[in-house]
Amino acid sequence: MKKLLSVLLASLMVISLVACAQQTAPATTEAAAESVETAVESEAPAGPRTVRVGVSIYTFDDAFMTLYRNELTRYFESKNNDQVTYEVTMQDGKNDQAEQTNQIDNFIAQGYDVLILNLVQSTSAATVMDKCAAAGIPVVFINREPSESDMQSHNTGDYAGKFTYVGADARQSGRFQGELIADLENKGDLNGDGKLQYVMIEGDPENVDAQYRTEFSISQYKEKTGNEVECLDDQVGNWQRAEGQRLAANALTQYGDQIEVIFCNNDDMAMGAKVAIEAAGRKINENIYLVGVDALAEAVEAVIAGEMTGTVLNDHNGQSHAAVDCAIAAANGEALELYNWVDYVKVTPENASQYK
Repeated sequence: MKKLLSVLLASLMVISLVACAQQTAPATTEAAAESVETAVESEAPAGPRTVRVGVSIYTFDDAFMTLYRNELTRYFESKNNDQVTYEVTMQDGKNDQAEQTNQIDNFIAQGYDVLILNLVQSTSAATVMDKCAAAGIPVVFINREPSESDMQSHNTGDYAGKFTYVGADARQSGRFQGELIADLENKGDLNGDGKLQYVMIEGDPENVDAQYRTEFSISQYKEKTGNEVECLDDQVGNWQRAEGQRLAANALTQYGDQIEVIFCNNDDMAMGAKVAIEAAGRKINENIYLVGVDALAEAVEAVIAGEMTGTVLNDHNGQSHAAVDCAIAAANGEALELYNWVDYVKVTPENASQYK
């Protein structure tokens, strides 16, 4: 009897264990399924990394910088892929340093990954570099070159490799302007007195590009020809076409046929000067010469038509592409070279059709 009870108890225990196992099995299966789902989710590829790029242009009204910023945007878009997306915020500095400083401060506060800056005033570069270095944000300066001393002083210690300037050497553009006149058969000396009488229309006097173009156009002319020069008038047109027209008209009224050449620091002012020259009854390349810088489409057309003596190509494509490449490198933690130069090119009646 005792043996029978023992067998019955053992049987009941086995049945109980089997039942428990059957009841707990689904829970175990569900847990395993959840574990698999979690593993699959963790292995799923993440979306592309977003790199935020803050861009401030000194003014959207500038014809050359309009070409530059449009190409900057297009080239960034071409760099988007499955791994990274470039989110570009483009701001208009409105030719107001206070406005642009506020834009830069906002970029910093919002933790942008890299900045591309076309400064209203290049003298503000040191302050900008100090702010951005403190925030750990690299900067690519474009078009308006900060002073060499500011760039060098911020290329040491923790600042080293965080800043670069991308642009063309404005001294080269000035030299090329001087050569456009020096290479003429009469060296621009229409009255044959061995002296070049000229008018200079400058951009922003605080801008190093304007300073270098003004200086080196004349020094290169003198060096290449050996002729003397006489500056009849030197005025500031602030890169604006209307100002170029007004200043050229005033000079032509005051100095008339004495003017042999009008040098303009950019093509927009040169296009304005061209209108004033034609209104004064003068004929470009016959009794007066006119040169600019940028190789804007209409300036190139004017060179081809003989309505402008020459211009100098300021390669917005090459510069904007170099700026984007530097910004991407900086966002990836790479050290930047202090300067990235893009050459200017002389545009003459002989080669102008290449740059239409």
